[in-house]
Amino acid sequence: MRLDKFVAKSTELTKIEAAELIRSGEVMVNGEVALIESTQVHEDNQITLNDQVLTARAFRYILMHKPAGTICSNIDEAYPSLFNYIDIDRVSELHIAGRLDADTTGLVLITDNGRWSFNITRPTQHCEKVYRVSLSKCIADDVVAKFEQGVMLHGEQQLTLPARLQIITANEVLLTITEGRYHQVKRMFFAVGNRVASLHREKIGKVQLDVEEGQWRYLSNEEVQSFMK
Repeated sequence: MRLDKFVAKSTELTKIEAAELIRSGEVMVNGEVALIESTQVHEDNQITLNDQVLTARAFRYILMHKPAGTICSNIDEAYPSLFNYIDIDRVSELHIAGRLDADTTGLVLITDNGRWSFNITRPTQHCEKVYRVSLSKCIADDVVAKFEQGVMLHGEQQLTLPARLQIITANEVLLTITEGRYHQVKRMFFAVGNRVASLHREKIGKVQLDVEEGQWRYLSNEEVQSFMK
């Protein structure tokens, strides 16, 4: 974690205020003055502000059912931010581990622990995400095999990683992927001559969506630990 973030997370200071104190020489890491706010610190470091030992607040882990017409941003833009639905202190410290498009619904995981979210978003971690996809045309017979082999997305030079496709009906499927490329699901079906009519994320790793649209809950310790690989 960055030093300025740690100081802010251990006090009532903003990151800007924390950075100013760091640059003024008021923060020490393991007994030495730290003047660079981007310095990386860890749980076993002793960090003091004006000789007072700082202890960071516990990380938060949240599951939310994202409604359509909201964006995965901390502020309102063309669409309202989904954080408008979360009424807790210091919501600005939170970020989303794997964003969804404005028109996509379903499971999002929210946290203030950057290392934890890394395990969800990086393809090398092989964290599976399951999407329920409604299609504008009937699914072709060869798409299951094509997705297993990987498909080439427009404008890219590498095939997608192997993906599993389970056909529910001619126009509805479950797609499991371990990547998070830009508009990936929509582009995968476009690459095989189809179009996504609606998209809904049901599962990330072992965590299943289980709340109503617009609702949220804290993850259990078991759910949190399932991403600590």
